[in-house]
Amino acid sequence: MNIQLEKVKQEEEFERRKRTAEKKLREWMQKKREEGRKEREQKLNKEMAEKAARELEKKQLQEKAEVKYNEWLKKKRAEESEKKKKEKEKEKERQAELQEKKERAEKIFNEWLRNARNKPRPVLNGYGFPHGKSTGLKKYVYFVYVVTGSNIYKCFEVM
Repeated sequence: MNIQLEKVKQEEEFERRKRTAEKKLREWMQKKREEGRKEREQKLNKEMAEKAARELEKKQLQEKAEVKYNEWLKKKRAEESEKKKKEKEKEKERQAELQEKKERAEKIFNEWLRNARNKPRPVLNGYGFPHGKSTGLKKYVYFVYVVTGSNIYKCFEVM
C-alpha cells in the first residue's frame, strides 16, 4: 500500500507539474503573442509617424515653392509694369518732340511767308526775258509748298 500510495503521490505530483508546465507554457505563449502584437503596433505607429512626417515635409516644400513662385510672379509683374511705364514715358517724350518740331516748322514757315510778301519781286529781264520778251518758253510753272499742321499742300501757278 505504501508503494501504491507512493505511486499515486508521484502521479499526482507528475500531473501537478504537468499542469504547472502547461500553465507556464500558455502564459509564455500569451506573453509572446502580446509582445508580437505590441511590436507590430509600434512598427505600424512608427511607419505612420514617418509617413506623416514625409507628408508634412512635402506640404511644407510645396508651400515654400508656392511662396517663391508668387514672389517671382510679383517681381515679374512689377518689372513688366516698369517696362510699360518707361515705354509710355518714351512715347510721351517722342510725341512732345514731334509736336515741338511741328510748331517750330510752322513758326519758321509763317515767318518765311511773312518775309516773302515783303521782299521785292525779281526783275523779269534777268530770268529768260531779255528786253521783256520770252526766249521761247511759252509757259512757266511756279510751285509753292504750304505746310499747315501735319499736312503739306503743293500749290502751283501756270503763267
